[in-house]
Amino acid sequence: MAVTINTLREYKRNGETFSVLTAYDAAFAQVVSEAGIDVILIGDSLGMVLQGHDSTLPVTMEHMCYHVRSVAKGNRGALVMADMPFMSYGTTTAALDNAAELMRAGAHMVKLEGTDWMTDTIAALSERGIPVCAHLGLTPQFVNKLGGYKVQGRDEKQAEMMIEHACQLEAAGADVILLECVPAVLAARITQAVKAPVIGIGAGADTDGQVLVLHDMLGVTPGRRPKFVKNFMTETGSVQGAIEAYHEAVKDRTFPSEEHTFKA
Repeated sequence: MAVTINTLREYKRNGETFSVLTAYDAAFAQVVSEAGIDVILIGDSLGMVLQGHDSTLPVTMEHMCYHVRSVAKGNRGALVMADMPFMSYGTTTAALDNAAELMRAGAHMVKLEGTDWMTDTIAALSERGIPVCAHLGLTPQFVNKLGGYKVQGRDEKQAEMMIEHACQLEAAGADVILLECVPAVLAARITQAVKAPVIGIGAGADTDGQVLVLHDMLGVTPGRRPKFVKNFMTETGSVQGAIEAYHEAVKDRTFPSEEHTFKA
């Protein structure tokens, strides 16, 4: 049975977690979905792990649509979420046009980075039948504004503002909230504050779902490994086994553990 928005909502109501993993081509989309992963994210992380850039900013709509079409062909029942790349949603009109392109390519949901300034855009997308995931916390497209890849929401003022923004974006129509690199205590507060399913990456074990970049959890990303990443290949020795192990660890809440978590 295919995973839908209603599946994720039901998981949250029942206190069950769900797994999210990136994929960028048909072959991995098939492997990932057949391993039981609930949501495939075609992330603009492809700019770093596939294209070799030092940020996600060079990724274009043309790149994203190409990879969404590829994933859609290999997917076997996962919900497909696609990132909207840098400045593809700078205006509501641009967001509507570009989100429509991603949906036509095979996405079931689009993901946008930003705070309360996105409320009108999210409302417009939602009203027109486009499901939205709102990305808060560390937002990689804002790396130059943030001054690097840093944990967000560590002081109480920032934390309260992030909770407020999550509630505002949900009220505007966001179906899912994604939290990246925020203290676990704050992520738990946001997860309780909204009815929408909350996905975490570097946000502790109390969110409704977990996401990792495929290349990170297979241990093939060069350079320093982020604190929130676990290499599942070391335990299994096969790609299929690693993905299945990640899915099971998310489902039984053994991942992320304390070592993958940020404190306030």
